[in-house]
Amino acid sequence: MKVGLVWFKNDLRVHDNEALFMAASECDQLIFCYCVEPYQFERLDLGFRKTGINRFKFLEQSVLNLQKNLELLGGHLIIAVDGSMEELPRLVKKFDITSIYAEEEYAHEELEIVTALKNKMRAVEFNFYWGKTLYHIDDIPFTIDEIPLTSKAYRIPTSKQSSPRKIMEKLTTINAHPEAFSTKFPLHNNFGFSTVDYNNAEPFMEGGEDAALVRLQHYSFGTEQLTSYRWTRNKSDGLDYSSKFSPYLALGCLSAREIYRVIKKYESEVKKNQSTWWLVFELVWRDYFTFKGMRFGNKIFFTGGIKDKPDKFENDKDLFFRWCEGATGIPFIDAHMRQLNQTGFMSNRGRVNCASYFVHDLKVDWTWGAAYFESRLIDYDVSANWLNWHVQAYEIYYTNPVHQSLKYKANDYIAKWIEELAHVDDNRIHTPWLFEEIIMHGGYPKPAEIFSKWTRSINRVLKSLEE
Repeated sequence: MKVGLVWFKNDLRVHDNEALFMAASECDQLIFCYCVEPYQFERLDLGFRKTGINRFKFLEQSVLNLQKNLELLGGHLIIAVDGSMEELPRLVKKFDITSIYAEEEYAHEELEIVTALKNKMRAVEFNFYWGKTLYHIDDIPFTIDEIPLTSKAYRIPTSKQSSPRKIMEKLTTINAHPEAFSTKFPLHNNFGFSTVDYNNAEPFMEGGEDAALVRLQHYSFGTEQLTSYRWTRNKSDGLDYSSKFSPYLALGCLSAREIYRVIKKYESEVKKNQSTWWLVFELVWRDYFTFKGMRFGNKIFFTGGIKDKPDKFENDKDLFFRWCEGATGIPFIDAHMRQLNQTGFMSNRGRVNCASYFVHDLKVDWTWGAAYFESRLIDYDVSANWLNWHVQAYEIYYTNPVHQSLKYKANDYIAKWIEELAHVDDNRIHTPWLFEEIIMHGGYPKPAEIFSKWTRSINRVLKSLEE
């Protein structure tokens, strides 16, 4: 009698899940477990939790949906509050488990847990399967220590020499252990969140595999918005200007290979164009950051980054917290930060601008901003988040938030997310500090500094008001 345990982490799905598939094919009875890790909710020295309330709620939705889908197959899901170091040894002892099946880890904190568990349970066989990326780690034409420094140098050889693997077969039933039963998701107050905060949290997307698959169908065959992705992806507000697959990829509610399969089907049946190519490109970019993060390890979390750059930051904490709260006085920045705080999501355009302003204008350590995004984003991905911030700090040109606000016609977006400016119905909304009547009316803060490099864009705003 072989009793196995499937340890779910960031693979919260039953479709295209190799660890689940292999466990079901090799074991006579199975236990299923998800462990909420308490360390993920600790309060950082910067004053906020490592994982914020919207991420917590999105996780809860996703885990409970996994539990429901396992139960439909005849399984269960034990949800543990004490973390994997406490729960897995208990389950191994209670059910005489001989093998553990899980998705392979790649980031520092998670790898430390895996190592500690292996040392703690030496008699247990651990089976790990790579499921994070579109291209399997064994199929790319590079070893991890050879991963190139640029995405193009990675992408072109990989796309020519590798192919995404086929998705795993769907399970129709599971041989669950008859004495194991599903448990409830732990309450928010176990992790320091108040009931008010929990009730007020409204993640931008609904979590879970079911919602992920619905979204995939909606964005592709349902609305054919995929056809225009290339030209709409830089917008800031709404659901369908971009795919919104990232929150589901972050927790593994949706596999990259399933997205790829649907895109290829869409190309053959509906339309193949720059947009379909671009969305695959984004998946490959995500792969690249994962492998690049593996190559450089913990360096991606430190101020000097992967090239040990000298510290150039001033770190004014007042400016930092104004940025966090969406109170910098720069509407294009503040609207995005307020959306992030309320919903746990922000467009790519917003992330680029908020990071650029943070690093180059406020001159605050980029790792502080990366930590804040980690706390807030429901699509937080360790490599993508920290390496994107690294790029903004050291590898990419500055973005002018006044120019960007005007270029992308952000008037309605700003009015939606900044209540103090909701009454402004013209282009004054991009530079409210120039107009005392606006500041006096709504109480919107003035910027700490106006930079001369914004002058041309500010003049364009003023000229537009004369037309």
